[in-house]
Amino acid sequence: MAVMRGKKKPEKKTKFKFKSTDRFLVPDGRFGDLVIAKFVNCLMKKGKRSTAEGILYGAFGVIEKRAKEAPLAVFEKAVDNVKPLIEVRSRRVGGATYQVPTEVAPSRRLALAMRWLILHARARSEKMLKEKLAGEFIDAANNRGASIKKKEDVHKMAEANKAFAHYRF
Repeated sequence: MAVMRGKKKPEKKTKFKFKSTDRFLVPDGRFGDLVIAKFVNCLMKKGKRSTAEGILYGAFGVIEKRAKEAPLAVFEKAVDNVKPLIEVRSRRVGGATYQVPTEVAPSRRLALAMRWLILHARARSEKMLKEKLAGEFIDAANNRGASIKKKEDVHKMAEANKAFAHYRF
């Protein structure tokens, strides 16, 4: 048995130079919740954090009046109901592109849920964004609304392409 001296095993090469890390996020001031802080960051445009916080907290006030429930509970239930479990990703195999169903990572689940809630709230017909957000939160908490429909469409697409699951990477 020969002993190799002076030579190191070649390191496995990866596609990227650096591994991404999660950024440090400060919990929001009113509730001390990281998910709310992340939602404010998604809602924020052009660095206007105080405006985004005002809109979100205003939506919580509207939820309190309309639903007569704790707004934080409605918000958390809405986000949980919108989180997708499975999605399709494009995978190129031998010149053909297949829509392969894959499980969604927890951090991406949260990001997609928040993105869909904000997108569909902005598309609603109410006048002010806080009312639009409150309506979308209440609808999502009750398993109805546009953001829930988006989640169901993503799940249906994954179900329809279940035959390509063996191409998973």
